[in-house]
Amino acid sequence: MRIGDLPNVGDPFEGGAEDQVFDSLLLLGPIIIVLIAIVGRSALTTIITVAYLSSFVGYVLYRGAHRGS
Repeated sequence: MRIGDLPNVGDPFEGGAEDQVFDSLLLLGPIIIVLIAIVGRSALTTIITVAYLSSFVGYVLYRGAHRGS
């Protein structure tokens, strides 16, 4: 039995990632949370968080506008 043979897993698994940038941003979020938990809140972690959120929101808006046209 392969993982693609499992119900509700085969299609998404074989389809692959459609948007690698979005997937990367989603994976980066928990890493930033762990960084803040380890280092604590500082100017550096605040800048990293603002940059992450800005890029995430900006990319989502860009993709939404780009798909609409």
